[in-house]
Amino acid sequence: MATTGKSEVMEALARMISEVMGEDDLGIEAATSFKDGLEFHSIQFVALAELIQERYDEVDFVSWFSGKELSEIMALRVGDVADFITSQRAGSRAPA
Repeated sequence: MATTGKSEVMEALARMISEVMGEDDLGIEAATSFKDGLEFHSIQFVALAELIQERYDEVDFVSWFSGKELSEIMALRVGDVADFITSQRAGSRAPA
């Protein structure tokens, strides 16, 4: 059974973030901060959430994200989102 590892999710997230920001070659890594590194705005999180839900429909990113306190959102790094997606995808493939 094929699985999607964190590195593949990171690549997909980097493409989605570039699409949302309208810029290429942002040098996105796991440690890249949405607040300080990318200077993401709330509307950009909404657009990114839509792209994540389209690609990973088995992952409830919106609930995970909306359950966070403002301080947690401000501290989010791209790797945190990749970890969440990877863990949720692994859980959705667990045998019944």
